[in-house]
Amino acid sequence: MALNHILQVADMVTGRSFAVRLYPGAEALPLGSLFDSYIRKSDINRLVEDSRVAPESAETLLSIQDLVYMSSDDGHLGAMFNGVGFRQGEAPIGLEEQPVFRPLMVADKEVLLAEVEIDRLGVGYDRNWTGFARRRWERRSGEYGAFVVETLRSAYGDERAAEIEQQNSPEWKVNLVRALARRIWESPFESYSRFIGSKIVYKSGDETVRNIMDGGGGICSEKVQALKFLTDHFGIESEYVLAGANVPGPVPEDRLRELLGTFDFRFARRHMRYWQHTALLYHIDGVPVLVDATNGNVPFLFEEGDSADRLLSYESRTSVPVRMAVHEEDFYYHRVAQDIPENLFFALEGWIPHVDLVQVFDNELGLCITEDYMVTPLVYRAEKTLERLRREYTQVCDRAGLECEVSPTWELETGLGSAFAEAHPEAAAKVMDAREHLLARYDDSQGPGHEAGLVVIQLRDSGAGTD
Repeated sequence: MALNHILQVADMVTGRSFAVRLYPGAEALPLGSLFDSYIRKSDINRLVEDSRVAPESAETLLSIQDLVYMSSDDGHLGAMFNGVGFRQGEAPIGLEEQPVFRPLMVADKEVLLAEVEIDRLGVGYDRNWTGFARRRWERRSGEYGAFVVETLRSAYGDERAAEIEQQNSPEWKVNLVRALARRIWESPFESYSRFIGSKIVYKSGDETVRNIMDGGGGICSEKVQALKFLTDHFGIESEYVLAGANVPGPVPEDRLRELLGTFDFRFARRHMRYWQHTALLYHIDGVPVLVDATNGNVPFLFEEGDSADRLLSYESRTSVPVRMAVHEEDFYYHRVAQDIPENLFFALEGWIPHVDLVQVFDNELGLCITEDYMVTPLVYRAEKTLERLRREYTQVCDRAGLECEVSPTWELETGLGSAFAEAHPEAAAKVMDAREHLLARYDDSQGPGHEAGLVVIQLRDSGAGTD
């Protein structure tokens, strides 16, 4: 009996990978023909139905399509991005070459496996966001449509929602945006999803919507993409805006573009504050609507007309007070050329090494921030480091008048930990599940031998939970 030939494809930048069992005879094709047949032109549903691709790998295959091939505005895939290369083992492999298959035992059966890595280190910021979003919507249009309908009914009731669904007036657009923004704002502000389930280091808008459907959420730039993904489908015009603490001046756009080209963030902290946060500005029949659906430490923001203009105007500069974990800061919102946030989001999908850890530790977002608690990991190798971190957390929280508990082990059985778990049982369960992969990622980044504990901070009752 002929052996099964398996092609395993991995993207070097994002770490996403999938395997496909080839149809008989395909093993003799060159790499370019294999990619054309099984990636660019593949019928993903048929590959799943024929047991050629595992169901849980179908979304990864879709993602890799968008990483390798350019798309048109209507969502059709075209040529490969300039700069895409391929490697097998330590050697490059051309599209005209046949990959080498080697024998491997899988579940007591011998197969022939070819492992190919996609090298996108030479690719630029060429994503067609219109076609990208359209392809992602069409893949699960029924699920996304149902999410929108359910959101409207939850916000306005069945009868009112039915009326709204049949309209396309400015009022309809405002009501739709408000309902979806509130639904996304109410979802958890969390980073634990990076370390459980599919372990996606940074989610695109459609992936964030699905994570919300499953009871999760995201951070600000994931949530803002989720909202734009949904409202773009209905043709509601919007643009990304940047925001940051204590930065009222004009955005240093050239410097931010430079950072996105070099990824050299040394000595750039004052510039990076301008993209510390993101939101959306809608243009609904000539009326500006500024929307911030982040949650966590940011109040729900839905400002229309003059109040939106005041928050964005340099002449009448107005800030929004945002309660961070231990202090309050003034956030300023800025309109900006759209290539900057779009390229930033693309870079966050994997170009920045260990970006999942950057969000948790460097950006101090922890694993989750609710209206009443912040939970963050404590990673250390030596007892001396543990004691230093414990002392620093305790001192900072004492100065802010906040209660804080530091556990050297990954558990929620302390007083605050138990209170957090009782108030937010689903989040607590996901925090507990995140330990293994977070620690593995940290060891991969900083070297082996780390231990992990948890810090639970009880936040003030006022602040993030208000409009």
